[in-house]
Amino acid sequence: MTERLQKALNEQITAELWSANLYLSMSFYLKREGYDGFAHWMEKQYHEEVNHAIAIAHYMINRNAIPKIEKLDVVPQSWGNPQEAFEDAYKHERHVSQLIDLLVKVASEEKDNATQDFLWRFVREQVEEEASTLNIVEKMRKAGEAGILFLDAQLGKRA
Repeated sequence: MTERLQKALNEQITAELWSANLYLSMSFYLKREGYDGFAHWMEKQYHEEVNHAIAIAHYMINRNAIPKIEKLDVVPQSWGNPQEAFEDAYKHERHVSQLIDLLVKVASEEKDNATQDFLWRFVREQVEEEASTLNIVEKMRKAGEAGILFLDAQLGKRA
């Protein structure tokens, strides 16, 4: 694995862990505000992001590369309401999709087919992540004040 690709993968590990912290912060905010279902959904997202970082690290180790965790910047701590938190989550998922696309491009430019193949799972998953968060935002917009508690209860059932 080239140094350039190794550096890019390590940057993605850091980005995944920052994402995890963002979702954990959102979970704490939502729990504080009394939205246990939304908080549960965000906590599940937190675990997914940590697992992404671990998967990338394990892949690098299998390729005799060195995974590293860089310093993580502070994440936001509060939002105006649950809808704003989910809108931020959607924007963030779109940003992560761009990061993954750039990572695939680096792997392609470095002619590393194995890494390209490994990364395609993340490309596919990002399509699902964007759709999922956008779906929640759209439901929140439609639900309004009266329906928000129903939606909170529904998201609390996420396995």
